[in-house]
Amino acid sequence: MIDESVRNYLHSLMGTRPSIFYEMEQYAKDEHVPIMDLAGIEVMLHMMKLQKPKRILEIGTAIGYSALRMAEALADSQIVTIEIDESKVERAQYYIQQAGFEERINIIHGNALDVFETVSIYGPFDTIFIDAAKGQYKKFFEMYSDLLAPSGCVYIDNVLFRGLVADPTIGENKRLTIIAEKLENFNQWLMSQDEFETVILPVGDGLAVSRKV
Repeated sequence: MIDESVRNYLHSLMGTRPSIFYEMEQYAKDEHVPIMDLAGIEVMLHMMKLQKPKRILEIGTAIGYSALRMAEALADSQIVTIEIDESKVERAQYYIQQAGFEERINIIHGNALDVFETVSIYGPFDTIFIDAAKGQYKKFFEMYSDLLAPSGCVYIDNVLFRGLVADPTIGENKRLTIIAEKLENFNQWLMSQDEFETVILPVGDGLAVSRKV
């Protein structure tokens, strides 16, 4: 994890983004919708550009910010993204239409644990990005890694969770501490999976990258 001054410095070095992304970032801030940290998503997109995935699955659309960032950065990709919240689906559809990516981003409305059969039609996937209910990360990974292509990568956001995973005593309340404990258990489990090579990067809120071997 990095302190706020370093974070702000890194953000100042980033190039300009299409205007719709600034609009979405402001909306997320105003409406308290969690989206991926700028430094974290830049690192993830850079790694994805090296990987060159054609088919991407995202678990946790929110307002469509990361899906649109991936679509814009990876011109040859097709993205399937799952979102349980109907109002967020509607907001994401609005932004996707505004950006003109309707043909490349397909939103599936539902609980990711319930829509596997629907999603599997679009697989296998070269990349899976998990950024949804943190207490369900292990279930998401176990279920959807079956749809991962050979040598594919799974990216997982928030695995350091505000630093609480390393030091739960700094937690603001019991709910956050419980989430941090679940993520710590998930991280330990993830690192023990022999069929994946995993690294956890201290960027944004913590980014895990697992490559299928």
